[in-house]
Amino acid sequence: MRVTPDQGFRCSAASVLRDESLAGTASTVRAFLLIENTGPWGVDALRDSRLSAGVGPALRSATAAAGVRVLMIRRPDRLRHQRGLRLFAAYADPSRPRLETGAVADPRDLLDLDLARLGAGESLGLTAADDSVFCVCTHGRHDACCAERGRPVAAALALAHPEETWEVSHIGGDRFAGNLLVLPHGLYYGRLDPVAALSVAGAHRSGQLDLDHLRGRSGYAMPVQFAEIALRRELAETREDALRLVSRHVARDPDGHVTTAVFDVAGAAWEVRVRSSPGDDLWQLTCKATRENPIPRYTQLDIARLA
Repeated sequence: MRVTPDQGFRCSAASVLRDESLAGTASTVRAFLLIENTGPWGVDALRDSRLSAGVGPALRSATAAAGVRVLMIRRPDRLRHQRGLRLFAAYADPSRPRLETGAVADPRDLLDLDLARLGAGESLGLTAADDSVFCVCTHGRHDACCAERGRPVAAALALAHPEETWEVSHIGGDRFAGNLLVLPHGLYYGRLDPVAALSVAGAHRSGQLDLDHLRGRSGYAMPVQFAEIALRRELAETREDALRLVSRHVARDPDGHVTTAVFDVAGAAWEVRVRSSPGDDLWQLTCKATRENPIPRYTQLDIARLA
């Protein structure tokens, strides 16, 4: 159903009011290329960026072919703190995440990167980064909620973790703002305010996950993200590396698709079955949406320890 955009409508508030679950809503991405761009960002950050002429379209084509998600980043104070453009290459493998960093003097140098290697999970030959990066979506031209709820979160994190914190362009899930992407682990967190964001960052630095705000791990398909969070809640397990996906199987059933995910937890195998189906109702899912859509629904069927 088509809708007429309402300037006063806020998708994040609507999501809270309908008590929408965060679990299983992270974008499914493994390879990320983050490029410093102090902005302002247009509706499409890469297309509207102030990179050298032709770099944006060429980079979009190259990253799409390599299976890499390109994002713009900037410091919350909008200043550049070193010469050149800072960049990060992250591969969000659930077991072996990788993060590298470097800088280029000219945006055209970005086109020399071997993005196929990044898409395959291999090194670009940049400097290995020991710390994580906290990327807060503040892309207000894409969705008002991202700016209104993201900027206070970015400011708070920048005070506590100035080297690790960046504002980032659209990462998906506007209705869950404030949104935080933690790389290289590919952890998406949502519905953050400044206090919750500081708690999430502190937990992450201690190797723990905040299950109340965790949307999922981008290296997994969405039903597997849901399954991981369900199993963690069942076992009260928040250690980031405590679960390892062993296998995944998807089958049809009359009500949708059933994903069977098997995880290893301290040498024990646990099976989680999740049904995926479209929601019954239609909703306006972003502030600017002109069409209503169903919300994917995930239902936990069972959790069992395997012999």
